[in-house]
Amino acid sequence: MTQGSESADSSQGRVSNLPNLMTALRLASIPLVFTLLHFFPGKLGSFMAALCVSAAFVTDFLDGFLARRYGAVTTLGKFLDPLADKILVCVTMIMLIPLERIPVWMVIVILIREIGLTGLRGIAAGEGVIIQASKLGKYKTAFQAVALVGLCLHYTYFRVDFHLVGMVLLWVALVLTVWSGWDYFRQFSKVVFSKKVPDD
Repeated sequence: MTQGSESADSSQGRVSNLPNLMTALRLASIPLVFTLLHFFPGKLGSFMAALCVSAAFVTDFLDGFLARRYGAVTTLGKFLDPLADKILVCVTMIMLIPLERIPVWMVIVILIREIGLTGLRGIAAGEGVIIQASKLGKYKTAFQAVALVGLCLHYTYFRVDFHLVGMVLLWVALVLTVWSGWDYFRQFSKVVFSKKVPDD
């Protein structure tokens, strides 16, 4: 093997590890968001928390893109990537409850869906099947992400009420949460009981 090919293989290996590294960084950002919202809920802390949440969801897009672009999609990545998203969403929402930025009942509905879906994914994985994110689930994640950024910001910037913006988007996300949850359950039933992966 030539030095050039070894260098290329090394570079390819580093790139292929980036998606899982980004997922790990997203998980590492969760304690930071918790700390900012719990101990520094004022305007600066809220702004920093919003930045962390924004960065986390940007890396979510990037790691998926890189994994597909460089053929680095792994079973572990398929499981950990959505899990990291769910933990980030759940922790952020729970931290927003005592700050009175989000209704408790909305958090409960979303938590039930996220925890239930994680359980279904685990059962499916035990059967050797990975249920990948559907388009509905991706739309839900996108609306949730922007809604959480708005709710973390909370305060008015440039005459924009970001709390209001966040709540409107969260209502859309809630509808998509229930809808996509049912879609996942339908896929789960089809895949686990028939042992066939549904077409995208």
